[in-house]
Amino acid sequence: MRPVEIKPGVYWVGVNDRFTQLFEGFWPIGQEGISYNAYLLKDEKNVLIDLAKSIKTDEFFEQIEEIIPISDINYVVINHLEPDHTGIITILRKIAPQAEIIVSEKGATLLKAFYHIDHKVRVVKDQEELRIGKKILRFYSTPFVHWPETMMTYEVTEKVLFSCDGFGGYGALRGAIFDDECTEKDFYLREMLRYYTNIVATFSRSVLKAIEKLSTVPIEMVAPSHGLIWRKEPSLVVNLYKRWAEYAFSPAEKGVSLLYGSMYGNTEKVMSSVLKGISQASLPVEVFNVAETHVSYILASLWKNRGVIIGAPTYEGSLFPPMAQVLEMASLKHVQFKTAAIFGSYGWSGGASKRAREIVLPLKWDIVDVFDFNGGPTEEDLKRAEAFGFDLAQKILTQP
Repeated sequence: MRPVEIKPGVYWVGVNDRFTQLFEGFWPIGQEGISYNAYLLKDEKNVLIDLAKSIKTDEFFEQIEEIIPISDINYVVINHLEPDHTGIITILRKIAPQAEIIVSEKGATLLKAFYHIDHKVRVVKDQEELRIGKKILRFYSTPFVHWPETMMTYEVTEKVLFSCDGFGGYGALRGAIFDDECTEKDFYLREMLRYYTNIVATFSRSVLKAIEKLSTVPIEMVAPSHGLIWRKEPSLVVNLYKRWAEYAFSPAEKGVSLLYGSMYGNTEKVMSSVLKGISQASLPVEVFNVAETHVSYILASLWKNRGVIIGAPTYEGSLFPPMAQVLEMASLKHVQFKTAAIFGSYGWSGGASKRAREIVLPLKWDIVDVFDFNGGPTEEDLKRAEAFGFDLAQKILTQP
């Protein structure tokens, strides 16, 4: 993609990554891709805000060179030191050695740790300003959105918030970079939720603090480091992040995430009857086979829905391992305040439901029903499963 002037003298100079299969070495983005958004401000002083992953160095430099010579960069603002934002910094420092790097105090520590750079580094404080000509940059400290050194940069005259990982999402840009030009907004919103739950959810309290800090700042455009730039509805993504952050402390939307695993089809057979019961209550439900679906996609559903059904067999006296891994990740990401039920098949002994309870107990999940059955389900078991699903759905629908 070519550079795009998003405001007078402000350019998007980002790049798309459709080669990386696992973001942070874990979260799948092979089908979706991701953008590394960076921004060039051209004024009396030229400022580059955020960088890109090292594998995109040549393309990134070509973007800048279409507007100014790289050697003309005066400042490099690094909002966040994670290598997908900073991977080209070592080469950039060699090409533009005069450029001063602007970071937060903790950012300076990490800059030295990651890249051994401590020369021509300026540390800025919360809400400190830098005039670069007609334009003025103001730096907002937003720690743990999502690393402790993270800050956001605000351009005062054009009212643009360069929000770093905040308000970002997965998904390479498909030609359009603005929300009002995009014909696939649902895709980006879905991937934004997945990004939030994978990357940011653990730090939801910090997200709410950052949003509160920015609540009086007039924002006409949200320009994150990943995903669409929001110029028509900048408040939309801020409000979405706020809503998702609040799910860490209170019940979420009225819907069910049904997670299941089955070794020989017995638990799966009962799962179908459970689904029938949920459908009779007309409650939205999302279904995931935990042995085949990466937890990245499951987390987004768990975060959004207040209801959870766990269907898994007993495996060697404990919980089916793929299910255990999903629930342990939910625990790591602090997926709390769910209304849940558990079912599953067992052979010579049980243990699955007991282990599931142990994992989710610290998460304040309300386990309202448990249905263990021996071996293959009987006709009576299937009827009970249908009632099991219907009853959970009704409990959720009647909640305030």
